[in-house]
Amino acid sequence: MPRKAEVYNNGMLAGILEKTDRQQYIFRYDDDYFINPARRAISLSMPKTQQEYRSHFLFPFFYGLLSEGVNRQTQCRLLKIDENDHFSLLLATAQSDTIGSITVKEISS
Repeated sequence: MPRKAEVYNNGMLAGILEKTDRQQYIFRYDDDYFINPARRAISLSMPKTQQEYRSHFLFPFFYGLLSEGVNRQTQCRLLKIDENDHFSLLLATAQSDTIGSITVKEISS
């Protein structure tokens, strides 16, 4: 089942991150965010010169928002998430109190 999340930059909707049924990741800048020259790209690796990005693995920028080592193991155990399910871990842990300006909030279907 595909899953989607809203990606916010300093509280402003920047785009939508999706994991499809075919294990593909898609990040698409929100139209209003994309056309506004005052809004910066969420990452140097995802510049606003392109509105949609696709990958067969979680984009490194979003992967970098995840905890590492013992903290990740503890989070996964407490949240009952497979350590290799990076997307579920991102959705469970990047809703608030992230390092930096980006937060990720799952869109309920």
